[in-house]
Amino acid sequence: MVGRIIETEACVAEGAAWLAAHHPDFARAVAETGPLPLRRGPDGFAALLDAIIGQQVSTASADAIWAKLEAAGLTEERAIRQASEDDLRACGFSRQKIRYGKALAEARLDYAALRDLPDEDLIAMLTALPGIGRWTAEVYAIISLGRADVFAPGDLALQEAARLLFDLPQRPTERELRRMAENWSPWRAIAARALWAYYRMKKSREGIR
Repeated sequence: MVGRIIETEACVAEGAAWLAAHHPDFARAVAETGPLPLRRGPDGFAALLDAIIGQQVSTASADAIWAKLEAAGLTEERAIRQASEDDLRACGFSRQKIRYGKALAEARLDYAALRDLPDEDLIAMLTALPGIGRWTAEVYAIISLGRADVFAPGDLALQEAARLLFDLPQRPTERELRRMAENWSPWRAIAARALWAYYRMKKSREGIR
């Protein structure tokens, strides 16, 4: 069963109000950041390819690679299948990301059907593909599918924001942050938005695209 889907700014505001009412630290964060952004994007091949590109690189580097792909007309599934390795390398793809991008294109996923999968089934299906780890799958679920109760504790910006907001001695590990996030259900994706916004305010840079 698919749970709550975040569609509008009103959904974000509802989740933020719940977090603020139940967790004083989030109330302080939202008071400092102001209204949280919707952070919804389209789903489909291009969105998942974009998430792969964003793995282990800065947001500026990911933006530059995506701009080159757009200029070369290489953002669609069929185009990636037909592109040569040299074509993708010229856009900034590493050898690994060439393999991952090609594998995604060859998988020919039914993206409409993914919308109806429960969170854990969705993540299991995506992580079965080469190059898609849990972080990528969770970010896709949060931003492209609007799942309200998915979190991405492997995200370094979320870990750093949690360290700052909760005054921790060091960044929480992925396991530690996942355990912390259990307390933010059923609005874990709004907690992610709050932490990304807090990271942006404290670090003067985006933690996610």
